[in-house]
Amino acid sequence: MSGPAREALNVLYANTLRTSQSFASYNFRNYFVRRTNDLFKAAQSEQDSTKLDAFIKEKKKELEVLKRAATINQMFGGRKLVVETEEDVSLSDKTPDKMERSDS
Repeated sequence: MSGPAREALNVLYANTLRTSQSFASYNFRNYFVRRTNDLFKAAQSEQDSTKLDAFIKEKKKELEVLKRAATINQMFGGRKLVVETEEDVSLSDKTPDKMERSDS
């Protein structure tokens, strides 16, 4: 792969990954990040310049679609899932200050 094609592929990868990470929905975000990593990992080993050029052209079109989908998802993203929240609740916060026995 030539220098300019490799640079174009790297820039396209970075833009696609950044757009994938901008989804508000946890499931969409993780899916598109995994998909992006898998597709571009396979393209890194491609030696045929015509296939690489076709790949870059196709992924540029997909990036535009992905940007629009991410924008819509940000506008209408729902509540966060349980796996997205990081609540550090200690044991002392769960127990009342004054504990009483029910059998006394």
